[in-house]
Amino acid sequence: MPSTAVGRGELPTGLLTLPGVYRPQADTELLARALAAESFPPGAEILEIGTGTGALALSAADRGAQVTAVDVSWPAVTTARLNALRRHLPLRILHGDFTSRTDGRRYDVVLANPPYVPAPSRRPPSRGPSRAWDAGPDGRLVIDRICAATPGLLHRGGTLLMVHSTMCDPDRTLRRLAQAGLTGQTTARARVPWGPVLRERRTWLQSQGLAAVGEEHEELVIIRAQAL
Repeated sequence: MPSTAVGRGELPTGLLTLPGVYRPQADTELLARALAAESFPPGAEILEIGTGTGALALSAADRGAQVTAVDVSWPAVTTARLNALRRHLPLRILHGDFTSRTDGRRYDVVLANPPYVPAPSRRPPSRGPSRAWDAGPDGRLVIDRICAATPGLLHRGGTLLMVHSTMCDPDRTLRRLAQAGLTGQTTARARVPWGPVLRERRTWLQSQGLAAVGEEHEELVIIRAQAL
């Protein structure tokens, strides 16, 4: 049976990942380090939007937080539940859209690794693994919804930690959060090689002005915002 101990800033190892579920990658690792830098007491209420395998939710629960994890993908929900059972960690894992499953509850921390890859279609995919990354022509279909919803999800003084690509315009994210009444900043960055999805969309991304000719890396950012 896997150990329940997770080092600060580290992701749990040996996670089960059912077919079609997003595996923890560089963006998950960057968000894990941001979470590790946050100070919260045992029993803090944390919401994770788009939990995938449950890696970040498990890291928070291992620190004594009361974690609610939400995902629109049934395979992801099943995966997260199995991983929580294997580690004997209590997670509240819900299927559905985060705005409908939170039921007016507020949290001390909201974690989000939303879909953020720009895609030619203006509509998000309704099924399949691409639900975890495709987010419309500017990559902001879910990011903007999180910006708008966060004030109603956080306790006063609560914190949002969100990761996304610079292709999605972090300054726009900060402006949207400020308009919603939060104070925010970019707290971490990381350059990572393009994966297969971006490589397949190279021509389209260049045509949209989202990538330069010969681009091989994208920059990820952590947006940290607080409710006043």
